[in-house]
Amino acid sequence: MERLLTGLAEHWPEGGAVGRYFATFTGDLGSHGASLPLRLAGGLHALVLSGQDPDLAACYPPHACDDDSLIRAALGAMARHGDALVAWCATPPQTNEVRRSAAVIPAAHLLTQRFGLPLICSELGASGGLNLMWDRYALDLGGQRLGPDDPALTLAPECRGQTPAICTPQVAERRGVDLNPLNAHHPDDALRLRSYLWPDQAHRMALTDAAIAVQDAAVDRDDAIDWLERRLATPHPGHLHLIYHTVVWQYLPDPLQARGSALIQAAGAAATDTAPLAWLSMEGDGQAYGAALTLRIWPKGETLSLGRADFHGRWIDWQAGGG
Repeated sequence: MERLLTGLAEHWPEGGAVGRYFATFTGDLGSHGASLPLRLAGGLHALVLSGQDPDLAACYPPHACDDDSLIRAALGAMARHGDALVAWCATPPQTNEVRRSAAVIPAAHLLTQRFGLPLICSELGASGGLNLMWDRYALDLGGQRLGPDDPALTLAPECRGQTPAICTPQVAERRGVDLNPLNAHHPDDALRLRSYLWPDQAHRMALTDAAIAVQDAAVDRDDAIDWLERRLATPHPGHLHLIYHTVVWQYLPDPLQARGSALIQAAGAAATDTAPLAWLSMEGDGQAYGAALTLRIWPKGETLSLGRADFHGRWIDWQAGGG
């Protein structure tokens, strides 16, 4: 991907549908805005995965080619499929990184150890819902294993820090929300999820395919905070309600963040030991590496720093011990 984007920057076509779209785009094209290079890279990969451009596919992994051949193939694809790539680039990137479940799994074990109650799971920004299925995945932390004996897939991040608690959670109900949810079982939506996994990352592709195979949770199309307000209005006696999000909160405007926090805290004030509430976040906090893992628990109103994790789940630094 470095070779592809560097080469396109050096040989960018001013003409053609893609060149005109980029030239007339209003707003920030870069990674702090619309991320148009990322969108284009996903669109080109989609052409390869869907078999629509054999010439481009011949220069993508597992095939090898030199830089000049790669850029010629990419420019040719942009010329041949300009309108389709413009349509692709008109919508935001959509990822559903399964390896982020490596943060959810130990937190759920900790909560189960604490309360011993089945879980009601609510995920904000759930995309295709792959991280709603975290209890179907195993987590191998350097010899310690959390999860079922017959997992749909096994996550094996580099393990740093302490050893988490092992206390198998039971999920009674799960549901997510997203502004643009993807149906992982629809070919077009599955292609979109897979296209943002880069072609030399076969392991991520295998994990995503395995997660898609078992995904059966509902993901509603809605504003996350409106949805959460309705979700919190339904009591769940005898259950722990776990709200969580992974690299999502930062994309909510400040007023929505404030409203969401107020809703959760108000629900926490009404929580009891037999109907507790937990809020797990895996979000950037401006620190030098990774995302902060923070868990808030009611009725006591505790805030636990669980450690940190790589934004894509390649490592986890667990600092909550055995709970």
